[in-house]
Amino acid sequence: MELNLEWVDAFVDFADHLNFTHAARARNLSQPALHAQIRKLQEAVGAPLYRRSGRNLELSDRGRRLAAFGRELRQRERSLLDELRGPAPDAPVTLQAGEGAYLYLLGPAIRRFRRAGDGLLQLRVGDAETTRAAVSEGLADVGVLPIERAADDLEVAAIADVGQMLVMPRAHPLAERSRIRIRDLEGAALIVPPEGRPQRQALTDALDGVPWELAVEASGWALMIRLVSLGVGLAIVNDFCRLPRDLVGVPVPSLPRLTYRAIRRAGVPTSSAGARLWRMLVGD
Repeated sequence: MELNLEWVDAFVDFADHLNFTHAARARNLSQPALHAQIRKLQEAVGAPLYRRSGRNLELSDRGRRLAAFGRELRQRERSLLDELRGPAPDAPVTLQAGEGAYLYLLGPAIRRFRRAGDGLLQLRVGDAETTRAAVSEGLADVGVLPIERAADDLEVAAIADVGQMLVMPRAHPLAERSRIRIRDLEGAALIVPPEGRPQRQALTDALDGVPWELAVEASGWALMIRLVSLGVGLAIVNDFCRLPRDLVGVPVPSLPRLTYRAIRRAGVPTSSAGARLWRMLVGD
């Protein structure tokens, strides 16, 4: 059985909402009609495209691949129409990155994009794993994340190389150092990300054999820096973070440097606004 492209397009709306009522409203269809299209599409694929998780619906692996295919078809259709009848106003460009990258790294590029009047920019927040998935699945046009390499279906360009620094009050005994050694952290009360996060694992590995105290677990550079200001403990953050005047950041050279890279799908047509955003990020 061949894929019915109308059903695939309907599935994209379903994938965006993960709710039959909302997706049907977006397509001006009745809910039973949309449900029938998705059921027929599943029969054509020969595998479940979504499943129920508690009270919510989530896509299966095949469902995510099919939704990405459907979004790519939409982009190719827009590109073809632009060629045939002249450029239409660009669709919104979606950028996904972590909160820290938005706060401390991407502001200048976002400002240039906005001042150039290059169209509507939508910002999504996500960690490295969800950002990579969002770009692969077509939920985001461009992603920015710390990554060594990406899958073959993604184009990757480095935009910043960053180190790590220990953040502390200006009156702290270590504040006068030019650099921090791992053994200097012995006995320190540290604000660290939750278990399972990459930076937590990197710190745990680096501090092996050096006793330290867990002050509190927190996510996000801005929150961690604020907690240092409040006297909760010390924190290790990326050195692109801007600090308030009451705090000092001292490099920790022995911790691994991170390369932030922009990613986008390889071989997929890009809107003119999306291409301009990419150039503003990577400097080409």
